[in-house]
Amino acid sequence: MLIARTLTQLQVKPASPERAKEMGQLGYMQWLGGLPAGACYQTEAACAYIAAMPFKETDPAVEVFCGLLRASLKTPLQPLDLALPKPKRRGGAKERRLSL
Repeated sequence: MLIARTLTQLQVKPASPERAKEMGQLGYMQWLGGLPAGACYQTEAACAYIAAMPFKETDPAVEVFCGLLRASLKTPLQPLDLALPKPKRRGGAKERRLSL
């Protein structure tokens, strides 16, 4: 259920490739934070990747999300390139409505 919500939130038209990267990273952090305490990361990441695969060609933020999942499974003990977005005005509710 958590992966469905995360994917829905990532399926918007970002204004730029940088914003898509930010959104993909935030989606990964949201998904990771929502995993149950005793969950097997590899299993959950593989399931999330399979669920996201159909959308990665059409949604840039989902492609970033999939890249982070692949990187975490390929080299599990290496840090991922994650960062919180820089604070700035992005247009508020009007821009959110236009991005759908």
